[in-house]
Amino acid sequence: MAGNVIEITDKNFEGEVLSSEKPVLVDFWAEWCGPCRMLAPTIEELAAEYSGKAKVGKLDTDNNRDTAVKFGISAIPTVMVFKDGEVTKKFVGLTTKKELKAALDTAL
Repeated sequence: MAGNVIEITDKNFEGEVLSSEKPVLVDFWAEWCGPCRMLAPTIEELAAEYSGKAKVGKLDTDNNRDTAVKFGISAIPTVMVFKDGEVTKKFVGLTTKKELKAALDTAL
């Protein structure tokens, strides 16, 4: 993962996301997914901009199927914003940086 982006897995999901004191943006993605790769620079920019205020992470759905199934991920990219262990916003498909920022700002 680049810069401030956290790698989220089935093993660390609870600690990094559900138990986090800060809001967390999670990008559910896969290596083979073209739109996911297109979204990656936006995710990295958000991670840098929200450093210290919120967590930004990526979960590879191919390698972490349990979490993807638990949250009903049927299409990628899917981006979810969590606050206090709850999903506050969910985006399916390519999403603009403006929309993602608005969701994070609301969660802060």
